[in-house]
This record gives sequence, structure tokens and C-alpha cells, in this order.
Amino acid sequence: MRRSTLVGIAAGAVVLTAGVAALSVGLSSSDHAPPAARPTAGSTPLPSSDTPAPALDSAELASAFLDDWVEDGRVVRHDEGGDTVSEGQAYGLFAAVIADDEESFDEIWDWTQKELLRSDGLMAWRWDDGSVVDDEPASDADLDAARALVIAGDRFERGDLRDEGIELAGVIADRLTVMTDRGRILLPGLWAGNDDPYAYNPSYASPVAYDVLGDATGDPRWAELQAGSADVTAEILDATALPPDWAQVHSDGVIEPMPGPLGEGDPVQYAFDAPRLLLRYAESCTPADVALASLPLPTLDRQDEIAARLDLGGGALASEQSALGFTARAASAHASGDDVAAMTDLEKAAKLGTEYPTYYGAAWVMLGTAMLTDDALGGCGTGKS
Repeated sequence: MRRSTLVGIAAGAVVLTAGVAALSVGLSSSDHAPPAARPTAGSTPLPSSDTPAPALDSAELASAFLDDWVEDGRVVRHDEGGDTVSEGQAYGLFAAVIADDEESFDEIWDWTQKELLRSDGLMAWRWDDGSVVDDEPASDADLDAARALVIAGDRFERGDLRDEGIELAGVIADRLTVMTDRGRILLPGLWAGNDDPYAYNPSYASPVAYDVLGDATGDPRWAELQAGSADVTAEILDATALPPDWAQVHSDGVIEPMPGPLGEGDPVQYAFDAPRLLLRYAESCTPADVALASLPLPTLDRQDEIAARLDLGGGALASEQSALGFTARAASAHASGDDVAAMTDLEKAAKLGTEYPTYYGAAWVMLGTAMLTDDALGGCGTGKS
């Protein structure tokens, strides 16, 4: 009989510590390559916060993202000192698809190939001051980029882009996935494949990406990833009210929430990674995935305002807010059939993102709106399959 329990969180793992000084709306996602030190925010210019919140039109939001955060094909994290990460390049590719902007897509992909593409076909994670400073791949970035390439190939009638997406998908399946008793799962990076238990980021799982790449490649491993990821996600959401930013999955199927990719650092929390899980599952074309995205809503809906960092029971770990938090609750409401509440939270996210402009907030207001109201990225957030 398989051990299938999700091991409980240590009692002290979610205790709020004093002295939280950083404004959460000014933070981006957690660093995806554990060996690297976190970049320090610098003084590169931020987009102006003097303009009103943008209309919730995915194409307009995507065009604004391209205008505000992309320079000559490079997605610049102005709020993080002006560096670039592979995740950002993938978000830029998504933005170009949503905006139907083939020229911007080519510029972003050309820069990515020139500056980030490794010899194995995966992307280096972080670039700064003219060169790569951390060449460890982050699988969510590669997965999103492969999805964007295939979709762009179809949208722009470009076989070259589609072929490059298929090629990248093959490298991901070969090097960044592993079999467990729960099925095939996505590793967060090459570093995570050396030891059992495997580090796991629940928010990297993307049912739509798995479907898009499975259809494009004909590779059965993408269906295995869909099934294995759904099983892990279902177990997590059965055991805890909210998913953790990081977990680990044992080869025998046991899952444990973790305080970070290496089991240290942040408390076990729902913060700057985990909310993306709700968006990625809410946009799925599979009803069972959408149902999973709806499960956290009662916990997230206890208060009108959502703290940027929560423990897995929904308790606030900080008083600050993030645009991603509201976008994720919008996804859960949308998955539950409450589109009025979903639009209200998308509007709150857009307003917060305008008042406190950050690369990560702008990206997820844009992506969340597209995932829930548009079919440009291949999902079914509009309810049409």
C-alpha cells in the first residue's frame, strides 16, 4: 500500500517573525536557482505610477507590459536592479502573443537565444550587467517559453517558431522530469534531479502547457506530466487549505511542504510562487483541474484584503499586499463560477500594480487577465474548449 499522506508542517514553520521591513508589492518571485544569491534592488527607472489603473483588456495590458518592461528584446526587472531572468523572457513572449505583436515576439526570442540559451537548449536563469550570472535553468521559464513558441508558431503561421518550441519541449521532458509513485513530475531545475526526495514547486505545473506541448509533439510524457502533477496538486490541496511555495516529493509519493527549494530560508508559506498554481489550473481545459483551482477560495475569501504572505491555513504572515495575491483569488473565484468576484479582484490587482509598479506584479496582472478572459494562450479560461 502506497504511503500517500502529506507530512504536516513543523509547528514553528509558519510563525510570523518580527521586523518585516520589505514592502511586499515591491518584491518579485522567489529565486528559482538556489545556488545563486538573491539580486539586490537598484536604482533603474520604474514605469510611472501616476497613471490610472489600466482597463482589464488582456491585449492592452500585454502591450503596456511590452512598453514598460521590455528594452530591445530584454525584459528588464527595473525594480530588481535592472537584471533579467528567464522567467521574464517567457512572460514577454506570452505578452507578445497576447498583443498579437510578431515583431516584439521575434525581438524577445532573438535576445533570449543570443544571451540565455545554453548548449543543451535550456535557458540560463539570470543575466545581469551584460552577461549570464547564473546558468542554472528554471523549468517554469523553459516550459512557458516552449508553450509560447508553439502557440506563436500557429498564430503567426511560423513553422520555425513551432519547431523551436517542440525542440525545447523535448529537452524539458528529457532533463527536467522524473517518475515517482504519483506519476511524472516537473523538476524545478537540473539541480533537483540528483536526490530523492525531489524539490518541487507546485506553481510550475501548467496543465495548458502540458496539453499544448503534448499535442504538438505527440510525446506521451506530457500526458504523464499532466496526470502526475494533478495528483500531487490534489494531494496538497486535500491536506492544506493553501498550496506552499515549495514542497518536496519522495519517489514513493509522500509530499512535504518546505520553507524553500533547499528546505531553508523563508517560512512554509503561500506567497510569491504558490498563487500562480490557481491561475494555471483555472485556465485549464480539464474540469477536474478547474475544480482544484476553486478549492482555496473559502480560505482566501475570509477577508476582503489579502496579505501578500499567508501560512497554509490562511493566516497572515505580513500586512503588505501583492497584485499576484488578488489575481490568484480572482482565478479561484472564476473557477468557482463567481465571475463578478473574479473581475473585482482583477481590478484590485490592476490598481495595486499601478500604484506600486513592479515587473512581477505587471506580469501577473497581464497574464492573469489573459488566462481568465482570453484564449490567446491556448487555455479555456473563457469557458470555451
